Amino acid sequence: MENTSGPLAGRKEWTALGVLMLPLLLVSMDVSILYFAIPFISQDLEPSATQQLWILDMYGFVLAGLLIVMGSLGDRIGRRTLVLAGAAVFGAASVAAAYAQSAEMLIAARALLGIGGAALMPSTLALIRNLFHDAKQRAKAVTIWTGVMTAGISLGPVVSGLLLEHFWWGSVFLINLPAMVLLLVLVPILVPETATAAHGRFDVLSAALSLGALLTVIYGIKEWARHGYEPLPAVCVLVGLVLGTVFVRRQKHLAHPLIDLGLIGRRSFGGPVLADVLAMFATVGMAVFFTQYMQSVLGLSPLTAALWSLVPAAGVAVMAPTGAALAQRIDRAYVMGGGFLMAACGFLWMTRLHTDSPLWVGLVGAAVYAGGLVAAMTLANELALGAAPPERAGSAAAVLESGQELGGALGMAILGSVGAAVYSRDMADALPAGTQYADAVGETLGGAAAVAAELPPATADAVLTAAREAFTHGLGIAAVGAALVMVCAAALSVGLLRGAGATTGPSSAPDAGRTSPDTVPR
Repeated sequence: MENTSGPLAGRKEWTALGVLMLPLLLVSMDVSILYFAIPFISQDLEPSATQQLWILDMYGFVLAGLLIVMGSLGDRIGRRTLVLAGAAVFGAASVAAAYAQSAEMLIAARALLGIGGAALMPSTLALIRNLFHDAKQRAKAVTIWTGVMTAGISLGPVVSGLLLEHFWWGSVFLINLPAMVLLLVLVPILVPETATAAHGRFDVLSAALSLGALLTVIYGIKEWARHGYEPLPAVCVLVGLVLGTVFVRRQKHLAHPLIDLGLIGRRSFGGPVLADVLAMFATVGMAVFFTQYMQSVLGLSPLTAALWSLVPAAGVAVMAPTGAALAQRIDRAYVMGGGFLMAACGFLWMTRLHTDSPLWVGLVGAAVYAGGLVAAMTLANELALGAAPPERAGSAAAVLESGQELGGALGMAILGSVGAAVYSRDMADALPAGTQYADAVGETLGGAAAVAAELPPATADAVLTAAREAFTHGLGIAAVGAALVMVCAAALSVGLLRGAGATTGPSSAPDAGRTSPDTVPR
């Protein structure tokens, strides 16, 4: 098993971890906190349809695009410094967003929030590498980090709904301020600055290539998921892949690259990154379906659906520490494989859903797959972070999180497309050829509901019944796809990472570009 030598962290380090979890919770909440606020923002600021989409998406785009840049910057200037700068930007941007007087101002404020979030997220994970030198303690800390990150995404809609019942829409942003102020006060006291071994010049061109590659790829994938195949999203993905290729080639020739390609080539790092990509592929891809199932098929209100969506967190609360404890006794590759197989079982359970299924059936399936996925992701994150040398922890954390963003976008696009194709085919079979409203109801369940509202009651009931059955069938087929991906992830985890934990430790990461037996097959 892996080397556990290193000084034990005390009360100060664990308190520092608690402080660092505050910004992580809020940054992950901000991904989903506008779901309920958009109607109020639309009424007040009157954004166009395009501006409304950018209000929702700008934060995630900027966050994903800047993760690698900020991770490398933290390695150079110090992660504590970057956390403080990120907290200041995030707090100021929250005030600007809360009091925005136009859609353009809100979009700009959301972009600033993305910049602040990109500075905070990889830094909080990287600082765990510096605060916790003992492998067992670091595993517990990473378990907490992963749990807080996933909980924040689920809590966003709930917190938003509760705030909007009592306050105006700007309150969903102002909730960030107390935590950011606390962070600015306590981090200098509790968190030591990290030594910056990467003294080389920050390569601006590499930063631009990284930003351009991630932004265009993720934008193209999300547009594909939203509208289906169109030339512009396809061109964006192609341009992003070209920029990414140029970025990778440039890193090979730099003395101080933004990302360490030698580290990525190690199975103890590259393997966990791949596992995270596959885990987020299934997580995000199915979250879209289950949320819509609860609201549009079962008829729950948005806030009620958001509250019920917290129930699967019970699976996460049980499985994350259980997986970490098992990894102390069993090769973590087998524990990760077991987590992915558990997730596969949860996804297969989701194929049992029907339009008249009790709510508990879906919640059980969601709890099972969420618990398995978070258990696997926790171990993947801890293994990757332990494989990175402390001076490169920031860029290593950024690569992990960028992989998660990319996996989520791919899951939304691919599984979403599978479900949409099944829905369209079933609706085409259910409706007579040449039906006046066939095109409108055959694209989305939301479109079917909008059309049904203007039809006679008997016809509306028939259309809605067919649309709900078609959507649920699409959910089931997408769940089968997610289960197959999870089986592949389990096989990859066992085949690629078996014994990898034994090589994890501060001294085990090779220098950039050096090959070793611990190298991913190319």
